[in-house]
Amino acid sequence: MNSTAVIVINLALIFYSIGVWSERIQGRLKAWHTVFFWFGLICDTWGTGLMFDFVGGMSYDVHGFSGVLAIVLMFVHAIWATFVLVRKNEKMIANFHRFSIAVWFIWLIPYLSPMIFRMLEAAK
Repeated sequence: MNSTAVIVINLALIFYSIGVWSERIQGRLKAWHTVFFWFGLICDTWGTGLMFDFVGGMSYDVHGFSGVLAIVLMFVHAIWATFVLVRKNEKMIANFHRFSIAVWFIWLIPYLSPMIFRMLEAAK
């Protein structure tokens, strides 16, 4: 595995988790949460690109498809968070965390799936 890709993907986990869980705990979307969403997306996209280069392209399996879905959802999430803050709609600001948590859990699928598949393979 490309060590730079591993570091960058783990930075994505850190940034995205800080943004999502801080927003959830504070109960309202703030601009700095959105900055962390964007940093998470940038690191995830960058790390995924590095992994594609390392392995020669996308894998057409649960990991590959869920990874693409996760990046798309992270992009939609960051855009939507930015839109909500610009509009200053208090109801949307207060309820945004529901969307954030869902995207975060979906993002965990491609993050954790290689480890889970390796453990299952080793258990055979």
